[in-house]
Amino acid sequence: MKMRKLIDSFNYAFEGIIYALKTQRNMKIHFLAATAILVLSLFYNLTRVEMILLVFTISLVIITEMINTSIESTIDLITDRYHIFAKIAKNVAAGAVLIASINALIVAYLIFFHRINPYTHIVLNRVRQSPIHITFITFIIVVFLTIALKAHFARGTALQGGMPSGHAGVAFTLAISITFISENMFIATLAILMALLVCQSRIESKIHTVYEVIAGAILGTLITIIFFQIFN
Repeated sequence: MKMRKLIDSFNYAFEGIIYALKTQRNMKIHFLAATAILVLSLFYNLTRVEMILLVFTISLVIITEMINTSIESTIDLITDRYHIFAKIAKNVAAGAVLIASINALIVAYLIFFHRINPYTHIVLNRVRQSPIHITFITFIIVVFLTIALKAHFARGTALQGGMPSGHAGVAFTLAISITFISENMFIATLAILMALLVCQSRIESKIHTVYEVIAGAILGTLITIIFFQIFN
């Protein structure tokens, strides 16, 4: 009897996996990506630690996606009307999947980049020490700070409205990065002009106020200058 219950438990678990795979588009993408990565790992001599990290990362993405699916199904079962807490629950679950997916990309980059590139050590070290690496890290920090400030001021969403303007922050982050990397005033002027056009479009479309755009521009500019001064 106990053996039968154990078999039933496994069947229910597999039914859940199959259901998520059949009905969720993102789950299909995760499975295809995981399969491709595992096949790729066969061609490289991964260490035991790297293999553990790879399997754990893949499992984390699939687990968070399945939890997200179960939360969405439970909420849809409880209510078919819009409710702010239902929205929060779904958004938080989706955010967990996003973080797990970003983590998977970073792990895959760290494990496979130097193996795919024939000039492994030299190229990896140069990338890590180059302005490209600084720009990438600065970009992520500005995005995270923008989201944190929007959460603090409780206005707008991550991609639209609120204090400060994320588009202005990112635009000026890239413009200042181009200025430092190119060391060319003409290119720098064009980059800043493009950033100003982004800011103008946010104001013109009434998504942000002038103060929100200025705050975003100042945030992106200051963070980028600080990072380039520290690491260069």
